[in-house]
Amino acid sequence: MGQYAEVYGAWQKDPEAFWAEAARAVDWTKAPLTVLDDSAAPLYRWFADAEGNTCYNAVDRHVEAGRGDQPAIIHDSPVTDSKTTITYAELQDRVARLAGVLAARGVTKGDRVVIYMPMVPEALVAMLACARIGAVHSVVFGGFAAHELAVRINDAAPKAVLSASCGIEGKRVIAYKPLLDEAIAQSEHKPDLCVIFQRPQAEAALTPGRDLDWAEAVAAAEPVGCTPVGGADPLYILYTSGTTGQPKGVVRHSGGHMVALLWTMKNLYNVQAGDVFWAASDVGWVVGHSYICYGPLLAGCTTVVFEGKPVGTPDPGTFWRVIEEHDVKVLFTAPTALRAIKREDPEAAYLKKYDLSGLQALFLAGERADPATIEWAQTHLQKPVIDHWWQTETGWAIAANPLGIEELPIKPGSPAVPMPGYEVEILDEAGHPVPAGTLGAIAIKLPLPPGTFPTLWNAEARYRKSYLDTFPGYYETGDAGVKDEDGYLYIMARTDDVINVAGHRLSTGAMEEVLSAHPDVAECAVIGIGDTLKGQSPLGLVCLNAGADRSEEEIQKECVALVRQEIGPVAAFKQCIVIDALPKTRSGKILRGTMVAIADGTPWKMPATIDDPAVLDAIAERIGGLGHPTS
Repeated sequence: MGQYAEVYGAWQKDPEAFWAEAARAVDWTKAPLTVLDDSAAPLYRWFADAEGNTCYNAVDRHVEAGRGDQPAIIHDSPVTDSKTTITYAELQDRVARLAGVLAARGVTKGDRVVIYMPMVPEALVAMLACARIGAVHSVVFGGFAAHELAVRINDAAPKAVLSASCGIEGKRVIAYKPLLDEAIAQSEHKPDLCVIFQRPQAEAALTPGRDLDWAEAVAAAEPVGCTPVGGADPLYILYTSGTTGQPKGVVRHSGGHMVALLWTMKNLYNVQAGDVFWAASDVGWVVGHSYICYGPLLAGCTTVVFEGKPVGTPDPGTFWRVIEEHDVKVLFTAPTALRAIKREDPEAAYLKKYDLSGLQALFLAGERADPATIEWAQTHLQKPVIDHWWQTETGWAIAANPLGIEELPIKPGSPAVPMPGYEVEILDEAGHPVPAGTLGAIAIKLPLPPGTFPTLWNAEARYRKSYLDTFPGYYETGDAGVKDEDGYLYIMARTDDVINVAGHRLSTGAMEEVLSAHPDVAECAVIGIGDTLKGQSPLGLVCLNAGADRSEEEIQKECVALVRQEIGPVAAFKQCIVIDALPKTRSGKILRGTMVAIADGTPWKMPATIDDPAVLDAIAERIGGLGHPTS
């Protein structure tokens, strides 16, 4: 038996003993007596009777252990041509002072704080300051437009907002403060306080009585200590793909989150205190929460906060420069980033300029990693290139190749095998397991492990309906795939209408809602079509109201602008086509899957349930071959 099989078997034999042992890596103020509370199954709580503080475990304990001079954060920003290193002792002071700013203005345990920040160290300081006083943070990706931010402010009802004057995307400076002001104007809930980090690229006008200048407030603040938090108290809310009118706030409990992330840093990524870990993501996404902020710092690593792009800031060698310069041991990024580098530097000439001997492995997640991209990276890096699969909801890997336990054979196209805590089944529509090699719905037996989401914010009924009701006793992942004879998983497709654009899960329903608001649009559909760089890109199909007398080109441009305005550039919505009718089943369902197959040039059959075959034939003429999937 290999080491992975031994560890996974130990978890299967006694899950509570397994996680109780893992929990010993956390410094608790009150150690857990009960590992799993299943009294309200299928709703579960891990370490509910424990008390501790995530900020203490991520910052203070490392200072107390004598490692205050070790770098905690390296900020590398090619877009501002600056590099900054913050030690654990400096981080402790900054976090304690910002926490003091919030505490002095009445933010206490359980209050929500929205964070709307670019990729600067202050984004991590903001998260940790909330954790320090037991406030629940909700980070909103800086690329989201005012309407999307307003929806989240309304749902989370924050007492305070922590933001910056601007973000920088490539060569563009994006002013955040006008977006924040507009969001607050749109929102029914009004925060008491906004703390604004002024950046020299675009300083913001502050609203008297509500807004504080970050630097001034922190300089004058009294630092505060860590507030003990219950193991089943929320650490954060992170909104994931849902319709614009109905946000889906994934909740993360404090105790299990620390236990799970500490377990992964050692066993999955094979890093320890002092190592440099770089997740090239954004703090607005779950990867940024788990592996830019909390995971590396809990483990005492140095985390890299990178403000730039894989190409164009300034060239496709940027990632390799960062790895060499900062002695990065593990890089975690999305396949999209690798595809962008590969497209501009197919022979890896830039890669060859740098000494990457310190790099142990490259991990990929966020979307399906196509075999061609993995093989390109393996060929040129001569390092393990590990695809692993997880979701915003789980917070850490469901399936992976656990380098800290045993390096398993890599099968390109597969994120390898389930991690301890996850008993993964492939089910048919009736909920029965299917044979190896058969496509089905991917589901995970309950309870989910520590660190996964216990519910949705203020939406328990929706949590049950969205994730638990389809297959009783299981968590429904929303993904479809197969398991091979060796137990390796292959993730094939989403089973819902969420598309994956450059690692960002985006709801086509949200885009359809925006398009439907256009005065000339009668009905619409948005589908995700293959994109060789981004994995998928959205394609809008709109049918016009009778009597709409403006040019199709004009309406198409307006639709694109509308989605970019309401959802933000992150949607990468660039294609919209006016059509006569949408293909539907007799029961009125739009045939999205069939249209995706047509656009991507993959085999398709005329559905037996179609209402009017001529409509689909017309669509095929318009969109056939528009998609360009990765091979």
